[in-house]
Amino acid sequence: MANIHLIGIGGAGLSAIATVLYQQGHRISGSDAQASAATERLADMGATVFIGQRPENIDPDLNAVIISSAIAADNPELQQARRLGVPVYKRADWLGQMMAGSTGIAVAGTHGKTTTTAMIAYVLRQAGHDPTYIVGGFVPQLAANAAAGGGPAFVIEADEYDHMFLGLRPQVAVVTFVEWDHPDIFPSAASLQQAFAQFVQLAPANGLVIGCGDAPGVAAALAAARSRVATYGINPGNDWQAQNLRPNQRGGFDFTVVGPEGSAAVSLAVPGRHNVLNGLAALVAAHRQGIELAQAAEILGQFGGVERRFQLKGDAAGVTVIDDYAHHPTEIRATLAAARARFGRRPLWALFQPHTFSRTALLLDDFAAAFADADHVLIVDIFAAREKDEGRISSRDILSRMQHPDARYIPSLAGAAELLARALAAPDVLLTLGAGDGYKVGEMVLAQLRTE
Repeated sequence: MANIHLIGIGGAGLSAIATVLYQQGHRISGSDAQASAATERLADMGATVFIGQRPENIDPDLNAVIISSAIAADNPELQQARRLGVPVYKRADWLGQMMAGSTGIAVAGTHGKTTTTAMIAYVLRQAGHDPTYIVGGFVPQLAANAAAGGGPAFVIEADEYDHMFLGLRPQVAVVTFVEWDHPDIFPSAASLQQAFAQFVQLAPANGLVIGCGDAPGVAAALAAARSRVATYGINPGNDWQAQNLRPNQRGGFDFTVVGPEGSAAVSLAVPGRHNVLNGLAALVAAHRQGIELAQAAEILGQFGGVERRFQLKGDAAGVTVIDDYAHHPTEIRATLAAARARFGRRPLWALFQPHTFSRTALLLDDFAAAFADADHVLIVDIFAAREKDEGRISSRDILSRMQHPDARYIPSLAGAAELLARALAAPDVLLTLGAGDGYKVGEMVLAQLRTE
C-alpha cells in the first residue's frame, strides 16, 4: 500500500485517479483550492481532502505526489514535496504506470471523448466485464467518474491537453475527432495533428486503432498507425456504419449498425447525430473485447449520458433547462442541433460562457457563426480558467462578429440569470453552454421560476 497525495484532487482527471487508487487499497490524500462535489465524494469515500493548498499538507512519509497540468511551479505543496524529496509525477506519467498489465482502451479526440469513454465503460460493466475506468465526467448510472475493476480492461479518457495522452499504454486507441484546439499548448493545427499521430502509434502491432471516418482530421492520424485500423461513421465507406438513421421518441436516434461481422439494431436515449458517432466507437471497442454486437447494442440503448453533457437540469413553469459542456464552436453547433431535433419548434435560448482567452481569440469567427440553431443568445464574460486576462480579447468581440437576430452581451452570471428569469416563458428551452461555471445560470433561473 502506497501513501499518495494529489495536488488538484478535485479536478476531473485527478479525482478519477484518486478514486481508482483508493479502491486499489492505497492511502490517499489531496488538496484543492475550493470544495466541490468531487472533493466531497472523495472525502465520503475515505480520502483525506484539504481545501486550500499549504506546505503542511505534505506528509514527509509520502511515496508519491501527483499533479495536474494546472499546478504551477510555485505551488506551495509542490515546492514542499520537492524540498522533502518526495517523487512528483505528472498525471500522464502516473497513468501509464497504472495501465501496465491491463488491456488499455484509451479514447482520444478534441470532441466526444468523455461520452465515448463513459459509453465503453458502461457497456463493458453491464456486460459483466468489470473494467477499471477513468472518465472525465461524472456518470450518474455508474455513480462515479472512475472505478477499480477486477477485469482485464482499463478504459480511460485520453486527454490531449499538455500531451497527457502520450504517456498512456493503450492496446486499443480510439480517435473521435481531430480539430485545432488548446492554442496555449498546440501553436498550430499541424502540432495538434502530430500529437494525435503519436497517440495512435502507441497502440502495438497486435492492437487496434478505432477512428471516426467521417471526421476530416482523423484520417491523417490513422495513417500513422502501426496496428490494424477500424473506421466508423454514418457515411458510406466506413468499416462500421450507422444506417437508416431516424429520430426516436426518447430524443435520440434509432439506427442499424453494420460491421464486418454482422449487424444490430440500436436505439439511443442520448440526443444528437454526434452521439450516434460516439455510440459507434463504443460498439466497436466493446466488440473488440468479445461482447456480442447485439448485446452491446442493447446495453448502449440504456445509456443515459454524462453529467454536463446535454444534462437535463430541470423544468419549471413550462421552461426546460439543459446544461452542456460545449466550449468549442463544433460542440456548440452539435449541441444546438441536438436540441433543435429534440425540442422541435420550441424557442431555444443559449447562454454561452467562453472558456479561456486563447481559445476565444483563435476561434473568434467560428464562435460567432455557431449559434444559428438558437433563437436567442446571451454571452457572458470569458471564464479565464488557467489563463490571465491581458485585455486583448473579450466576449464583446464574439458579439461584434455575430449576425444573429437576437444576441446580447451580459457581463455577469447573476445579470444573465436575472434577465432570463424575466424573459423565459413556456415552452422555452434554455441551454447553458461552456466548460466553466455558466451552468449556475440555469440553476438560478430554475430557482427563480419555481418561486413564482
